[in-house]
Parts: sequence; structure tokens; C-alpha cells
Amino acid sequence: MSTSAEPRVSGLEVRSIDYVPLDERHGKLWHLGPLWFMSNAQIATLAVGLVSITQGGNLIWSLLAIVSGTVIGTFFMAFHSAQGPQLGLPQMIQSRPQFGYVGALLVWLFAYVQYAGFNVFNSILAAESLHTTLHGGIKLWVVVVTVVALVIALVGYDIIHKAERILTYTFLVIFGIFTVGVLVTLHYPAGSFDLGGFRWTPFLAQFGVVAGYQISWAIYVSDYSCYLPPDVTVRKTFYWTYFGSALGGIWLMVLGALLAAWAGPKTFQTIPAIDAAGDKVFTGFGAVVLLFSALGLVSVTALNMYGGSLTLISAIDSFKRVRPTLAVRLVTLGLTAALSLVGALAATSNFLANFENFLLLVLYLFIPWTAVNLMDYYVVRRGHYAIAEIFNPHGIYGRWGWHGIIAYLVGFAAMVPFFSVGTLFTGPAARALGGADISLFVGLPVSALLYWWLTRSIDVAAETRLAEAEAAALEQAAHEHREP
Repeated sequence: MSTSAEPRVSGLEVRSIDYVPLDERHGKLWHLGPLWFMSNAQIATLAVGLVSITQGGNLIWSLLAIVSGTVIGTFFMAFHSAQGPQLGLPQMIQSRPQFGYVGALLVWLFAYVQYAGFNVFNSILAAESLHTTLHGGIKLWVVVVTVVALVIALVGYDIIHKAERILTYTFLVIFGIFTVGVLVTLHYPAGSFDLGGFRWTPFLAQFGVVAGYQISWAIYVSDYSCYLPPDVTVRKTFYWTYFGSALGGIWLMVLGALLAAWAGPKTFQTIPAIDAAGDKVFTGFGAVVLLFSALGLVSVTALNMYGGSLTLISAIDSFKRVRPTLAVRLVTLGLTAALSLVGALAATSNFLANFENFLLLVLYLFIPWTAVNLMDYYVVRRGHYAIAEIFNPHGIYGRWGWHGIIAYLVGFAAMVPFFSVGTLFTGPAARALGGADISLFVGLPVSALLYWWLTRSIDVAAETRLAEAEAAALEQAAHEHREP
């Protein structure tokens, strides 16, 4: 039987955390490229490139930190992307084999906080862009952005992919002109490109935030590849995800560093700086850039709502079995949208100033998870899972996956001395290094190697045989759960 047939499910997406049967798999592998390019190529990403400049680093080393942090951080999220077509499952539900049916709530809670936090920031930035160009109150635009994003997320997977492709083509034109204008018309302080001006602390702060930002996408990636046919290769899935995300991220973060160096780190504000730099190309072009930027932020807000809904359904299912239906998606999307809306309406300028700290928190929380998940998928079980057991509260993966939980907690604890979170907390090891944060390089190997050591006794062959025995029943059950 061919697994690449493409019968589409029309209208609103029905499935959520459940397995996608083979005859519903559709789409093209290259669609991952523009989706992950555009997810990163929006002005919330631009703000990630400011960290080194605001801490006194010079421009050339800030750019090098951005590129190296992106190259390394994207490596991990792209490997998660390949799990979607092979398993036919969204990302976070895949944590059950490592953390257990109930134990996975640990990482789902952190994931949901991430979705909400990013949406607060994204919707405020979009509202400020629309306020600057179309006027009207910021709170009104926050509501509009949230509602439009909710509708897109409700329609689901296919419209998100299509919207990101259209936005990518438009972005290349508008931001291509904008970037050339920034490079040609803006002037930078003396010493901006002096390689002798290297400083460890701002370099590693920028590197860590960038790597964390890219790794933070790891909780999304299979959500947007799980409908692809399973005969797509891991290597090609990795490449389309990696280069799409990395290019979008580097482009916008580099723009952020260039604008901050030009405008001055003490007076820099994202929206006014974009508007002013755009108007240097030609009068009114700043408004064009901001209007398009608002559309990009709406799309990524929809991504966050979609992923947040799946995470919330997964969490509820840990306590009470949930039949994935359109009604369940609608309720969980509504709750996710309401949470981010309340947060955005209540947010102060202090929240925006602490976005860097939020990004570091995301890095700290998901470094051990990504290490455990990837070690399990690529080394321990090598992609062989009994998928039906993931939805069985008394199945082979257990209610509490102590191997994963212990590896996560030990890895996180090992990172704490190396934390450097602005004025909030500096660990003793980071203090000894002059405030430099190298926790990424500690948490990844500790969690990954400890998980591998703890799982040496797992009988992967027996799990594979069980998966093969349950395969036909899994396909049948997936069709029975489809709404008429």
C-alpha cells in the first residue's frame, strides 16, 4: 500500500493529539522550509538579536554570536521535526515514552507557559505595529490580533502551512528591500567591526539566548510534519526544517543587532526603529514593513495557539481520556487564546524589558527535555514506538517514566550553577566565569548520557514486536475516531 496518497481532510481540522492514519497523510516535504523560515522571520525574533549590544558587546561579535547560536540551536529542533512523519503524532505527546503517561505533565506545563509567554509578547508587538501605522488603541489591536490568530489556529494545519508559504514570498520582497536599505543607509558607532573588541559575557549571553530561542521551537516541530507521508526521509526532513528555521532566524536577529547598534542600545525601541529605518529607504516604507510585520506576528501567534491547544489536550488526557474532536480543539484553543489575551492586556513595559530573561528561562527548561527526547528517539529506541501504548494509561510506558524524569531533573540541577539571568540570578560557576552562561553545554550532555545509561535495560525489540502487532488496530481505531 502506498503511503504517499494525498486525500485531504476538508474544512476545519478535527485531529489533535491522536495518531494520523496513513490515508490522511498529505503535503510536500519542501513546505517545511517556508513554514519554519516564516515562523522565525518575524519581528519578535528581531528582538532576540539585541542582547549582546545592550550588554556592551560590539556589532561584529554580536553577529558572530547570533550565527553560531543559531547554527547550534537549530540543529536540535530540526531533528525533532523528523519524528512527525515517522510517528504520525504531534510533538509533545511523544514525551510519554520517556516521562510516562502522567509524568509527561512536567514538560507539558513548561511548554504551555512558553506558548502563553511568546503569545503575550507577539500580540503586543503586532498591536504596536498596527497602532503605529493604522492608529487605534493598542488594546483594541491586541484583541483583533488574538481573534484572527484564533480563527487560523482553529482551521488548523493546512491553512497554517499555506499562510506561511504566502507570507514567505512576500517577506522576501519587503524585507529584502528593507535589509538592503539598512545595510546601505545606516551608520554604526566606531569600533563596531573591531575583532579586538571581544568580551565573553555579552557574547555568551547572546549565544545562549539565540540557541535557546531556536531550541524552544523543538516543542512545535512535529505538530507541522505529522501529516506528511512516513516515507519521507529523516535527512530531508531535517534539512528543510533546519535551513528554513536557521535562515529566517539569522536574518531577523542580524537585523535586530544592526538596528540596535545604529539607534543606540539605551534608546532602542523595536517598532520606532523599524519605522525610522524603513523611511530611510523611502518615505512611508517603514509603515509598509510594520504592516507586513503584524501579519507575520499574527501567523506565529496562531502557531502558538495551535501548539498550546495540543499541549492542553495532552495534559487533560493524562487525567481523563479525551476523545479528540473539533469541539475539544475549539475549547482548548479558546482557553489558550483567552490566557494570552489577558496576559497581553495586563502586560507592562517591564514585561517587554524582561523578554531576554524569559528566553533564558525557556532555554533552561527545555535543554534537558530535548536531550532526553532525542536520545530516546535516535539512540535508545531508534524510532520504534508502540504508538497505541502512548494512549494507554496502563500501557508499557507506564504512568511515571522515572528514567526520563531523573535524567531531566539531574540535567537541570547540573545547569543551575552556570545560570546567568541578568540581575535575577547568577550561579557560582557563571560568576567565576565573569557572568558567562555555558549552561547549555552542561545540561545537554548530562541529561542525554544519564538517560542513555538508565535505559540500557529497555527491551526495544519487544516494544517493536508489540508495535507491529498493534499496527492494524491502530489504523482502524484512528478511522473510527474521525468525526463524520
